[in-house]
Amino acid sequence: MTTETTTAPSRYARQLMARIRAFDARHPWVWDTAVTASWTTAALVDAAGGWRTTAQDQSVPVWLVVTATLTLSVPLYWRRRHPMTALAVMACGAMAGDASGAFLQSGYLQALPLFHIALSRPPRALLCSLALLAPPLVAGALRFPQESWEQRVVPALWAYALVALLGITVRSRRDERAHEVRLAATAERARIAREMHDIIGHNLSVITGLADGGRYAAARNPERAAQALDAIGTTSRQALAELRRLLGVLHEDAETATRAPQPTLTDLAPLIEGVRKAGLPVEAALPSTAPAPTLSAGAQLTVYRVLQEALTNTLKHAGPDATATVRLSFTPDTLELLVTDTGTPSPTPSQGQGQGITGMRERAARYDGTLESGSLPTGDGWRVRLRLPLEDSPS
Repeated sequence: MTTETTTAPSRYARQLMARIRAFDARHPWVWDTAVTASWTTAALVDAAGGWRTTAQDQSVPVWLVVTATLTLSVPLYWRRRHPMTALAVMACGAMAGDASGAFLQSGYLQALPLFHIALSRPPRALLCSLALLAPPLVAGALRFPQESWEQRVVPALWAYALVALLGITVRSRRDERAHEVRLAATAERARIAREMHDIIGHNLSVITGLADGGRYAAARNPERAAQALDAIGTTSRQALAELRRLLGVLHEDAETATRAPQPTLTDLAPLIEGVRKAGLPVEAALPSTAPAPTLSAGAQLTVYRVLQEALTNTLKHAGPDATATVRLSFTPDTLELLVTDTGTPSPTPSQGQGQGITGMRERAARYDGTLESGSLPTGDGWRVRLRLPLEDSPS
């Protein structure tokens, strides 16, 4: 039997439960009515005569038994929205049943609102619940002490305690899942923020460089100016396409979102060429045969984004006369990317928001890598060094 065959029933069961929960969220009265009607019917059947099998006083008037039974079952309709109120009303029915000696089995229906109190109310509400549950049991035991403490009071209190613990356990698991969802949402927002920062920041820097170069070339070389405008249009369309793909994934129908392969090591050369067109001279040394298969797609994207951010910072901060150098090298167990420039040192995180450098470090750390950034020893220029372990290297 294949794994797919064995997991199919559980998957269908989860889907069915999800549909039931969704229906209940839209129409809660349906489930509340069904639960109340079923337990009321069962309780009335017991009130028709079965209650005498456990009663201490079989001469209790039938009207009192029926009234107490309805008081113990009808409030179940409000057990989820107003569990404490429902339990308070049901406690009156339990008091009538136990104090009269009827000892109605429907008294155990108080466990249902107790579960919802433990599930949705503050812990101190459980103390109030105990103040409602205990008096009917004690009243019945005091009036009919023959075996009442051992047969009714202690077992009932243990049963209610177990129900409360069950509600607390379900609540804890639900809160834990909600916390995990919040953490996942926070991580996803951070990832999207990094992607948008890289896409928008880089492309706007390239467009700015092209626009500045086109402005200077307009008076002397109209053909170069036209080329700059063409490059601006191409870069803008690429940026818009990347943003549409990124935002498309956020759509609720993510399965139909337009997807494209993420940049890899083979896209480093086109990235560098685009920066050159923006006016930054870049000297690049990229190995012709890089061991890309040993790096995951995510690790290769990290290399691409780090290079993109480093060159973007050079475009924005290094000044008009800056040049950049890119070196990509491999050892048997490590990839190293070194990016340096010869302009004004880029701002440190303390001088600016530092989102770019922080994002680069987070990307590197996700793949057990390190990122170093700082001024060159000479004081002129900036250096970014990325090291990532190759995946087929020993740990």
